[in-house]
Amino acid sequence: MSSKVRVRFAPSPTGPLHIGGVRTALYNYLFAKKHGGDFILRIEDTDQNRYVEGAEQYIIDSLNWCNIPYDEGPGKEKDCGPYRQSERKSLYKAYADKLIESGDAYYAFDSAEELDKHRKSHEAEGKTFIYNWHNREKLENSIALPEEEVKKRIENGEHYVVRFKSPKDETLKISDEIRGNMEIDTSILDDKVLYKSDGMPTYHLANIVDDHLMKISHVIRGEEWLPSLALHFMLYRAFGWDAPKFAHLPLILKPQGKGKLSKRDGDKLGFPVFPLEWKDPETKEISAGYREDGYFAEAVTNMLAFLGWNPGTEQEFFTLEELVKAFDLKRVHKGGAKFDPEKTKWFQQHYLQEADNGHIAEEFSKFLEKKEIKVSKEYTQHVVTLVKERAVFIEDIWEQGFYFFVSPTSYDPKNTKKAWKEGTNDLMNELITVLEATEDFKAEIVSENVKNWIKSKEIGFGKIMQPYRIALVGSLQGVDLFEISEAIGKEETIRRIKKATETLG
Repeated sequence: MSSKVRVRFAPSPTGPLHIGGVRTALYNYLFAKKHGGDFILRIEDTDQNRYVEGAEQYIIDSLNWCNIPYDEGPGKEKDCGPYRQSERKSLYKAYADKLIESGDAYYAFDSAEELDKHRKSHEAEGKTFIYNWHNREKLENSIALPEEEVKKRIENGEHYVVRFKSPKDETLKISDEIRGNMEIDTSILDDKVLYKSDGMPTYHLANIVDDHLMKISHVIRGEEWLPSLALHFMLYRAFGWDAPKFAHLPLILKPQGKGKLSKRDGDKLGFPVFPLEWKDPETKEISAGYREDGYFAEAVTNMLAFLGWNPGTEQEFFTLEELVKAFDLKRVHKGGAKFDPEKTKWFQQHYLQEADNGHIAEEFSKFLEKKEIKVSKEYTQHVVTLVKERAVFIEDIWEQGFYFFVSPTSYDPKNTKKAWKEGTNDLMNELITVLEATEDFKAEIVSENVKNWIKSKEIGFGKIMQPYRIALVGSLQGVDLFEISEAIGKEETIRRIKKATETLG
């Protein structure tokens, strides 16, 4: 094992990257950077039947969008490449042969049909068929068959797999960085296939060989790999290699807490479970992504960091640099982490408030362009400054401040009924006179003039302010009325009030 920290994220390109995978990548990245180490991306594409076009690029784009790029991997070749298992195919046979030589593995010739028959006859008796020490000597393999026959079968091109020979009656003592010490009885383990008849290694063999050759010091992966831990541990031992340290991360659970978070949960409850939008190359079905739904990458990584880890302090908002400093595997939880879509929005809102107004205005301008609204950069930025705190996403700025760009085409009936009484038209015409007489149309001056006039009339503020707002916005929503007036200007303010008196009077 390398003395330098080297970790890897090793997804299969079988579809879009789930946020559970993104979190695994994030924890690997944080751990590597904290210890001055390397973060490696390895594409585990040994199962060619499940390979999906575009999935590898999607994985790379997702890591880049989340600001957790890899140091080594496809397109960033270093000494340990290639980084796609399919391109390393020629390596694995020698290691399978090595295990055969040492007696830690054996050839098995059983056909799928024969194994199926054994499985069914066991099921009929209410038992489970496990290929291991208690039946391997009765099956079609190099343990049960004479050496000559084995040789002949291989020479004749008969299909075989290579299986690991699990020991009987041994207790493995394995340590996990998150779960502590574990004991596993080898008698209940099956003799897993390491090398398939199509000349490809299984995940187990390729994974161990690659981790060893890539000098991986820590294997940080999801808890779904816990059942494979004993085999991986024994493989390191069989090869005479130092095993890396293992850490198995908790599952990300459904919002209601039971079961693993799935795409179906996102579809049902209306939130993405993928970092970027994904278009299925076969079905053409489009799945939502956090990026396209308007989330900031910082909000997503901050939210993911807290799904299964906490810093042990009250702090909840972390930059990536702060996460690197604070991250510790000892503070990763053993139990599953419940996914909360509202919490993600809460992080998003925070990062939107923190974001530079110029940047938000630039992004919001793209939205305005689609609506064919042309205004200056300065104007857009001014509006952003006024309405930003009410928004969660950049697009919400439209919902919160559309009246800065378009005048009302209709008026909310409920609000109007409440605000537009007999005599309101006369008051609005008087208000127009006050506004016309206001030369410097700054919010504070307009406010002072209007409020002084209301006081002089000795009427309630609501009698003016509510219809005034309806005239400008179309309803009783919106930011400070005088800020709206200043932004849209004197002429437009008066024009809107006149139009409301004509329509509602």
